[in-house]
Parts: sequence; structure tokens; C-alpha cells
Amino acid sequence: MKHLSKGKKLIGKIVSDKMDKTVVVLVTRFVKHQKYQKYQKRSKRYKVHDPENRMKGNIGKQVSIVECRPVSKDKRFAVIYE
Repeated sequence: MKHLSKGKKLIGKIVSDKMDKTVVVLVTRFVKHQKYQKYQKRSKRYKVHDPENRMKGNIGKQVSIVECRPVSKDKRFAVIYE
């Protein structure tokens, strides 16, 4: 799968690798509260396409992901291999 996408690029940690050709990545970001001006930590889990299963056994590893075409109902991102 080519990653020549001009979409979002995110960095997160792998939290699950139990599925075939899929890993779950937790992306954490800081957002400023509109009214109180305090920064809050927000996290989101993404199902990420891993076509070669290279991320098996790498729970806790930090990876880069990029937006791509829809691969399945939930998968809209792919792993960037470095």
C-alpha cells in the first residue's frame, strides 16, 4: 500500500495487535479548553491497516500512521514503515 497521501499524519502507541493485518493505535493530544483556557489530554484509538503484519508483538511501540482510503468499515489509517 502506497502512502503518498496528503491526509493527516499522526503519532501514537500500539495498544493491541490481536487482529490480522490490523493494529490498534492510541493517539494522545492536548486541547485547550475554550472557556477555562486549561489544557486537557484527549486520547483516541484508531484501527490501523498493517498489510505485512510487521507490527505483531510490538505493543507499546511508538508508530507513525497516515490517513488513507477506507480499507474496511473502521480502518481509515495505515502504518508508515520506517
